[in-house]
Amino acid sequence: MDFELSDEQKAFYREVKEFAANEIAPYTEEYDRNSEFFWEGWRKMADMGLLGLPFPEEYGGSGGSALDTAVAMDAFGCGGGDMGVALSWGAHTVIGGVPIWIMGTEEQKKKYLPAICSGEKISCFGLTEPNAGSDAASIQTTAEKKGNEYILNGTKMFITNGPIADLCIVIAVTDKEKGPNGGISAFIVEKDFEGFAVGKHLDKMGNRTSPTSELIFSDCRVPAENLLGPEGYGYFEVAKATLEWERAIMVAPHVGTMEANLERCIQYSKERVQFGQPIGKFQAIQHKLADMKCLLDASRLLVYRVAWMKDQGLPAMLEAAVCKLFVTDAAFKVACEAVQIFGGYGYIREYPVERTLRDAKLGLIGAGTSEIQKMVISRMLLGKF
Repeated sequence: MDFELSDEQKAFYREVKEFAANEIAPYTEEYDRNSEFFWEGWRKMADMGLLGLPFPEEYGGSGGSALDTAVAMDAFGCGGGDMGVALSWGAHTVIGGVPIWIMGTEEQKKKYLPAICSGEKISCFGLTEPNAGSDAASIQTTAEKKGNEYILNGTKMFITNGPIADLCIVIAVTDKEKGPNGGISAFIVEKDFEGFAVGKHLDKMGNRTSPTSELIFSDCRVPAENLLGPEGYGYFEVAKATLEWERAIMVAPHVGTMEANLERCIQYSKERVQFGQPIGKFQAIQHKLADMKCLLDASRLLVYRVAWMKDQGLPAMLEAAVCKLFVTDAAFKVACEAVQIFGGYGYIREYPVERTLRDAKLGLIGAGTSEIQKMVISRMLLGKF
C-alpha cells in the first residue's frame, strides 16, 4: 500500500496552502465579522483553477482527480483559508458542479461547466427543505411536466450560496406515487427563470462568509432540457451520486484546519508561560497535543482513502459515511481543545481558534448529521436485517 502523494501533488499542496495563507486568511476575520462573501478571494481561486479542479479540461476545468481536489481543499484549510469560503467552494464545485459533470447531457456540460470553472456563474445544490432535512426522501417541492417545461413549486432551506447563486441543482418530486423509488428528479434551475426567488438570508453561528438562504419556487418555469438525468433519477442517482464527494472531499478543509489548529497550539504552548514555565511542559497540554495529532492523521487518511476509491471507480458509500462521521467529529474536538489550550485568549474573536470552533459545528449537522451517518453505516453493515 502506497500512502505517498506524488511530487506534483506535494507541490500543489504547498502552492494552495501558501495561496490560502497569503490571499484568504488575512481577510477572514473582517469578512466573518461582517458576514460577507469574499468576492476578490473567490476570483483569485478561479484564476488558480480551483473552482473547476475536478472537471475535464474540455469543459474549462483543470482535469484534476478526486484526490487532487481533496489535497487542494486540505491545503486550503491548512493555510488558514476561511472555512466559509471553503464551504462555498464545495457547494459550488462539488455538489453544484459534479452532478452536471456526472449526469448531465453533453449540451448541459458545455453550457454550464465552463462558467462554473471560471467562477463566472456560481452554483449550489437544493435538496433540504423546511420540513425535510435528514429525511431527504420526504421532500415536498414538486415539478409538474407541462408541454416542454416543468413547473416547480416549493421551498428549499439552508442553501449554501443561495443568495449569490446563478444556478441551482434542485431536487423535486415528479411522481408522488413512486416517491424516492423513481418519483424524484433533478433540475438545473437558473436564477433568471420565471418564478424563482431568493428567500431570507440566514445569519449563522459559523461559516459566516458563506452566504446561506431559502430558495423559493412559485410556478417556476424550467425548460424540459434542464432535467438533469432521466426523470425519476433525482434521488438515487443524482443526489446519491454526489454524496461520496460531499461526505469526503468536502470535509477535506476540516483536515487542513485541524493541522492549522495543531500548529497554532504547538507554537502557543512554547510561548505561553504559567507557573514559571511554558505550558507545553505540562503533561495535560502534552496529552491534548498528542490527541489532536492522532485525530488529524486518522482524518487525513480517511479522506484520502475515499478520494482514491473515487478515482479507481470503486463504490465508497460506506467509507464516505465513516469519513464524514469521524472527520467532522474530530475537527470539532480539535477546535475545542485548541480553544482550551489558548484559554481566555481562545475565547476572543481576535484569535483564529475561536472561529474554527464555530465553523466546525456545521460539520456535525450538514451533509447528513452525525446521527444519520451512524444509521447509514450500521444499515450497510447489517444489510437487510
